[in-house]
Amino acid sequence: MIGYAVLDLETTGLRPSWRDRVVEIGVVHLSPTGAITGEWNTLINPERDLGPHQVHGITAADIRHAPTFPDIAGTLTRLLGGRIPVAHNLAFDLNFLHYEFHRIGIPTLPTSHLGICTMREAARYLPHAPRNLAGCCAVADIPLVGHHNALIDAKAAAELLRYYLPLAGSTWNTALHDAAHAKWPSLPETDIPWVQRGVSAERDSHFLARLLDRLPRATDLTRADPYLALLDQVLLDHHISATEADALVEMATTLGLCRADVERLHKEYLTALGQAAHADGIVTDTERREITLVAELLDLPPATVRDALANPTEPSTPFTRFTLNPGDMVVFTGEMDGARETWEERARQASYIPHPNITKKVRLLIAADPDTLSGKARKARSYGIPIITPTAFAEILTRPANAPTP
Repeated sequence: MIGYAVLDLETTGLRPSWRDRVVEIGVVHLSPTGAITGEWNTLINPERDLGPHQVHGITAADIRHAPTFPDIAGTLTRLLGGRIPVAHNLAFDLNFLHYEFHRIGIPTLPTSHLGICTMREAARYLPHAPRNLAGCCAVADIPLVGHHNALIDAKAAAELLRYYLPLAGSTWNTALHDAAHAKWPSLPETDIPWVQRGVSAERDSHFLARLLDRLPRATDLTRADPYLALLDQVLLDHHISATEADALVEMATTLGLCRADVERLHKEYLTALGQAAHADGIVTDTERREITLVAELLDLPPATVRDALANPTEPSTPFTRFTLNPGDMVVFTGEMDGARETWEERARQASYIPHPNITKKVRLLIAADPDTLSGKARKARSYGIPIITPTAFAEILTRPANAPTP
């Protein structure tokens, strides 16, 4: 069917030649007369760090559920085939698409003489509007709520095109004919579903719910210390990321632990925290808040907090707490508040050693997003190196040297 395919891309940065990738695509179909006939939207796993999260608002927790570009390339060519590609700043979007298709062995796309840029056409049809999408929409009285969401921006650009069409008359009739006969690459479509934002919250229940619900083993759990050690690393930043939850489930499954076993281990862990809090004879408000937060993260009832603080007994399943010592190497990844150099200097002042890359000797990775898909994060996970947020690292910097966390 002929018509228009209005698209918008969210990306990890501004230049595909600098290894930036597409992380979200929105497509809206319009008939030749401007009727909206369909819309599609998906996140795309770029298999790297997501870049400026503060701009596009996409989280790695959602991206981990998303298809890669090769997974959706066949469907995308079908959505674009036979239609005029339209976008606000079309050159930007087509440049990224060319790079993505080139990566999978498609060197050219039939777009060299096709396309409508609603930004460029604004000079003719909205002469007093700013060039950006928000400015054009404001002048054309088109609502734009949720800017930098690919589908929302594609819908806004589609409304701009609908605004232009009555003024353009037959201007694009020849282009419609040419688009209908353009030869797009023939790629197989997969049955991998397109994934929208918020999928992590929809799919990821508390990780305990994914464990087998059966009677605990009759034997003791002294061999479960690898799970407790992993749990201690996970809770360094008082947060359980989606990726960390997966790791805990995998570890429990590997060790043959059921839900009841894990719940018992969580209580043991809280007991160890209570004992550490009582070590100096004083339980501070900060220690009490941390233990309460850990109980909430582990879905433990309030009574377990009271027990842990009131009965500082030795846990029956001992394990080694994580500590960061002077001279330990740390690595930073992702775009975080404050310059990377500033964070590295703070680490040096605390007697830690900033390192550019992940090796087996690195003790900690500080990431803007703990679910990040960056190469550093993937390597850190393979080595069992904890990943924490800059906020959590800042808290570690305020603690005495050699103090375990939390």
